[in-house]
Amino acid sequence: MHNPLNISNGRLKRLFISGSAKKDVPPGTMVYTGEQTAEPLRITSLDYAADTIAEENDDSVESCALLKGSGSVSWINITGLNDTAVIGKIGSVFGIHPLVLEDILHTAQRPKLEDMGDYLFLVVRMLFVEPENGGIHSEQISFILTEDCLISFQERAGDVFDAVRDRLRKGHGRIRKMGADYLLYALMDAIVDNYFMILEKTGEQIEDIEEALMENPNSLLLNELYAQKRELLYIRKAIWPLREAVSGLERGESGLLSAKVGAYLRDLYDHTIQVIDTVETFRDMLSGVQDLYLSSMGQKTNQVMQVLTIIATIFIPLTFVAGIYGMNFEHMPELGWKYSYPVFWIVMVLITTAMLFYFRRKKWF
Repeated sequence: MHNPLNISNGRLKRLFISGSAKKDVPPGTMVYTGEQTAEPLRITSLDYAADTIAEENDDSVESCALLKGSGSVSWINITGLNDTAVIGKIGSVFGIHPLVLEDILHTAQRPKLEDMGDYLFLVVRMLFVEPENGGIHSEQISFILTEDCLISFQERAGDVFDAVRDRLRKGHGRIRKMGADYLLYALMDAIVDNYFMILEKTGEQIEDIEEALMENPNSLLLNELYAQKRELLYIRKAIWPLREAVSGLERGESGLLSAKVGAYLRDLYDHTIQVIDTVETFRDMLSGVQDLYLSSMGQKTNQVMQVLTIIATIFIPLTFVAGIYGMNFEHMPELGWKYSYPVFWIVMVLITTAMLFYFRRKKWF
């Protein structure tokens, strides 16, 4: 049986710390509120057209500035948000509003979409399974979409975009023939598809818990059940707001989203709704499993009480007989009879046998 996924208290602490770090700070001040790591900020870029592609794995802000107005599509990915000075330079080069930069660095944002006129600002949460402990890791991903450029901001290295990078490098599909808006769709689709993988793993664990409860309900399984409920609640908080953001993209009110991408965004919205429905289904399943546990434990308790009741009922007449002949009266006729002791045990056995026969006939056990 799988171990339950872990949501550590550290993640909850992080949500509170991220809020306290911005206390008494003026609006627009760039303060990174995420997890502090020794990993340096890294900039990678993919600049491509239908027949060409150029990739830089260790780019600079100055090089990224040259990609503006190049006539091709550029994907600039920033990994690590510790260096707020570099983030500020990127904001200056691409004209990103200070409040948007503040939201990028405040990594406890609710998924949302904001139309800033010259660009779209999108915040989503990327979920994936930690290889070390099997727990679910949540990371904020921020996107800035301009006419010919997509800038993504990640908290740390590692994401679910390898398949998109591979399609760009090999020129598979239509991705190199489309604009930056299609690239945004492709990355969003990769995030949503990974939600399905997370939920598939969660579904398997729920089935394992259900099977184990059918065989032997115990308190350890109840702990796993509660862990799964907390996990689903965490996933639900990451996915539910995403529906509003994708719906805003799907409506296509911004001139940065072409009509060609509209059909793909509608498909992405359908997938988002499907993920939400799956989460709700699993929550109902967990409620059913919890009811099954309570019912199983109640039935187990009833069986124990039934056995104890039968034993107590059998001993009532035996205790009565033993109590009578255990009295210290001097003149009791049976006490002087030499066969009193064996007859006493025969009577006891006959009473017990008769009561067991009666209980069995009534199907009480």
